[in-house]
Amino acid sequence: MAPVSLRDCKAWEDAGLSLSTTSNEACKLFDASLTQYTTWTNDPSLGGIDGCLSRIKAADPNFVMGHVLSTGLELVGTGRSPLIDKDLAGAIKTMTDLSNSQPLTEREKLHVTAVETFAKGNLPKAADLWERILETHPTDVLAIKFAHDAYFYLGYRIQMRDSVARVLPYWTPKTPLSSHIKGMYSFGLLETNFYDQALKVASEALAEEQKDAWSAHTIAHVHEMRADVESGLSFMRETEKNWNGSDMLACHVYWHWALYFIEKGEYEAALTLYDDHIAPPCWRSGSMLDIVDNASMLYRLQMEGVDVGSRWNNLVRVTKKHTEDHVLIFNDLHFLMSSLGSKDHEMTTQLVDSLQTAAKRVPPPGDNHQHALIDHLGLPLCQALIEFDGGNYDKAVELMYPIRYQIPDIGGSHAQRDLLNLVLIHSAINSDSRRHRNLARCLLLERDALRPNSPMTERLMRKITAVHNLA
Repeated sequence: MAPVSLRDCKAWEDAGLSLSTTSNEACKLFDASLTQYTTWTNDPSLGGIDGCLSRIKAADPNFVMGHVLSTGLELVGTGRSPLIDKDLAGAIKTMTDLSNSQPLTEREKLHVTAVETFAKGNLPKAADLWERILETHPTDVLAIKFAHDAYFYLGYRIQMRDSVARVLPYWTPKTPLSSHIKGMYSFGLLETNFYDQALKVASEALAEEQKDAWSAHTIAHVHEMRADVESGLSFMRETEKNWNGSDMLACHVYWHWALYFIEKGEYEAALTLYDDHIAPPCWRSGSMLDIVDNASMLYRLQMEGVDVGSRWNNLVRVTKKHTEDHVLIFNDLHFLMSSLGSKDHEMTTQLVDSLQTAAKRVPPPGDNHQHALIDHLGLPLCQALIEFDGGNYDKAVELMYPIRYQIPDIGGSHAQRDLLNLVLIHSAINSDSRRHRNLARCLLLERDALRPNSPMTERLMRKITAVHNLA
């Protein structure tokens, strides 16, 4: 990444994004934090995100946008819930109190309200507020990124694409981080199945900034969605040195690399990547993306019949403290995978009981979007995983199949949610019901249409053929 020229008060004003502080130091640190958030990097030359956020508060404790940024980052990280975390709830109150005690621009007021709204669990309304900012301030990278993350958690793939499409014409090569905004657009294209265009835009972004891990990540997705394993493996090997310095995303890109090996049935290679590059960041950071990657990888390998040894026990020590968070159903499902994999029955019971309690205390409609999904989506999916783990494949199919087209509502990417498609397919293959086994064949034909020439699909098709022949 090219050396960063950090913006002071005047530079932010010149960019049409005035900040309500007289501290040039706070403004520069705000820029440094935004830069690292957008590039998925804790840059030592900038002091890392946490270091910058601490120094912002020291430079100007009353700088509202500094509080918006630090509190917003905690919330979009989804690793803490303000409903049960008093420190986070206190940080939100501090931000609100400061915003009420001083004059702010309309843009800053909208940022404060959006973060408050996100904290209440009303992600759709929070995204709408960030979009209001972008209507008049299309180069507000914080609004772009926060909206992008909210749409990802909501499973709003079209909105994620179009949100960036609307602002992209206002970004020029001279605008800081412009190539990374283009990379974000490429991801929205990918998730709405415009694979050729996604590849083109991501490649353009990488031509401008070869260390753009998010654009590399888009290309990894494209090859995975097309089951173009050899192209994916070549791309990973050729570009590893460029993206592995993005410490907040490198684990996830390695996860994609391991998916290619699982697709090919080369499980030892996938385990090596897990042990060397996917597990260690999780133990160090405990970040939610790293936790999800670890749970998903071990679960996929286990479904393929691989003995993952004691690896689940290491993961459950990280996930156990999150059983009552219930920030995202997507996260809860991965916590459950870890408790099932480690045979921690107490954690499994605690997680499901807590989820049921959260469903009962749903606030007025729309206030907590995720909690409103628990009864008809979260709990059935959790129960399906429990039944699958217990070998009750018929029951798992009966729980999952009726809601399969609602699963995108839990958020995540196509590649991440594919794990649940595979659980349904494996359940149908292993079911005692002939109807379910016929369903398995239908699901595999559907999968083959989406991912032509997939080695995994071919393996599973051979398996269902063998099961039919034995029946």
